[in-house]
Formats: sequence, C-alpha cells, structure tokens
Amino acid sequence: MNILKPLAALVMMAGPAVAQDHSGHTMQGAMPGHMAAMDKMMSSMEGMKTTGNADADFLIMMIPHHQSAIDMAEVELEHGSDAETRKMAEQIIDAQKGEIAEMREMLQRMGVEAPE
Repeated sequence: MNILKPLAALVMMAGPAVAQDHSGHTMQGAMPGHMAAMDKMMSSMEGMKTTGNADADFLIMMIPHHQSAIDMAEVELEHGSDAETRKMAEQIIDAQKGEIAEMREMLQRMGVEAPE
C-alpha cells in the first residue's frame, strides 16, 4: 500500500497543526499544506497513461505540475502575510490557470484526453 496517499490526507486534515515530513522532521505553519500539494501532484501522476506522443505526454505531465503550483500558492494566500509574496502567489495562480487551460486546448486539438 502506498503510504503517501493516507499521509497526504492526514496532513490535509491537520491543516496548520504540526506534522512530520517523510524524513521525520517536524513541519509547522503552512509547510504541511505545501507538502500535501506536492503529494497530491505525485499521486496524480502515478500510473498516468502515456500516449507515446512526446508533445502530448509533456502536456499531460505539466497539468498536474501546474495545478500543484496553484495549490501551493493558495496555501500561501491562506497562511502568508508578506504582501510581496502574496502578490506573487496571486500571479502564479492566474498564470498557471491560464496555462492549464491552454494545455487542455492543445491536447483537445491533438485528440488526447487531458488529465483531471
């Protein structure tokens, strides 16, 4: 059984509470949320079907990568207080959402189903 999925769910339920990362180090503040975003990305890529088309496979893998950036930026907006960093997080969300939409359109033109 893959331990990352139950661990990611547990970390997400804990919210800002103290958690431990995979190496046993204590995580505080927003770090559990950032790690949960990374774990979500990795689990979504597990078993992902490839098409054999390098262009389509690149786009298929980039969508969860970009979604992870959005998820991490949302954690920043929830927990962060530095105005400049929060502005960067907002810019990341806007840019990554636009790029995901563009990648989905490209995959559609290629006749390839985009990942969720």
